[in-house]
Amino acid sequence: MKPNEQQRIFEEWLAQHKGLLFKVVRAYAFNSHDQDDLFQEMTTQVWNSVPRYRGDSAVSTWIYRVAFYSAIGWSKKEKRHRDKHQEIQREDRLLSQRSNLENPQLEWLYEQISQLDEIDRSLTLLMLDGFSYREIGKTMGLSQNYVGVKLNRIKKRLTEHSKKKDKHGI
Repeated sequence: MKPNEQQRIFEEWLAQHKGLLFKVVRAYAFNSHDQDDLFQEMTTQVWNSVPRYRGDSAVSTWIYRVAFYSAIGWSKKEKRHRDKHQEIQREDRLLSQRSNLENPQLEWLYEQISQLDEIDRSLTLLMLDGFSYREIGKTMGLSQNYVGVKLNRIKKRLTEHSKKKDKHGI
């Protein structure tokens, strides 16, 4: 593939699917510096993946795969880095964000999603973007039945947390 063709495709993909990348970034990185780093990592991986795209799946599915695997790899690298250094308290991050919340329910949802393990987080984001269980399974390499069971458990847990939040006014 010629570099100018790769550049054209990359720019087209980025223009059409930037929102998808931002959703994955928000689910895996929790401060602006980390979000910038992860977004850069994901776009680099998308750029590198352009020549390997064969059209076997939708472009959005391909980009999700690249983004999720990039985010998972980045998260593991960051965890190793944090383990070697003192971690900033999670409460400090939450307190600093409270002043600029645009949508408290959305922020609460992203906070809950961030606490899920990597697979559950990925499944939830794909579901929120309207992918079918079949499409999610294909993207994640899981059976459609497994996806359904996992997502129903996640929904139940989020509903319970939401009821507790509402009951206690948190």
